[in-house]
Amino acid sequence: MMNENDYLMAWAAYGIAALGCLLVWMRLTRWMWRYLREPLAVLVAVLLFSPTIIDPTRELFAPALAVTAMDLLLKVGNNAWRAVADLALYGLIALAVYLLFVAIRWPIESWWKGRHGQSRSEPDDDPRTLRERMEEDDDLPIRDYGRDRSGRMEPRI
Repeated sequence: MMNENDYLMAWAAYGIAALGCLLVWMRLTRWMWRYLREPLAVLVAVLLFSPTIIDPTRELFAPALAVTAMDLLLKVGNNAWRAVADLALYGLIALAVYLLFVAIRWPIESWWKGRHGQSRSEPDDDPRTLRERMEEDDDLPIRDYGRDRSGRMEPRI
């Protein structure tokens, strides 16, 4: 029989392992387009961190993904539909919160880009080409910045 400390230790171990899986998922999907990567991360977080109740009398919870997998693969219980319903509910709530976050972030980012874009995009009044500018720089005298002219060069470590 499992006591309260064992139950909490099992949840703590599962939480650390799920956090590690989420970090690996974020690392694997960092090459993706941002607006595809973020909803996938939300979906994986919902799959990993959503609990479902398995014993209402003792108020025992388990990860919904694990309960669904155990019930479907091993046919050991009847909690699969409850776990799938919990996953769907948590998924909808997390997606709604993410969409609200994106709706708030989008105007702020466009304002920020517009603000920084104006200061950087100054028109170039010089009609010369890059080659002409570089040739002009070659004509400037070379400045001596206090270097030793003895010909010996010390390596920097």
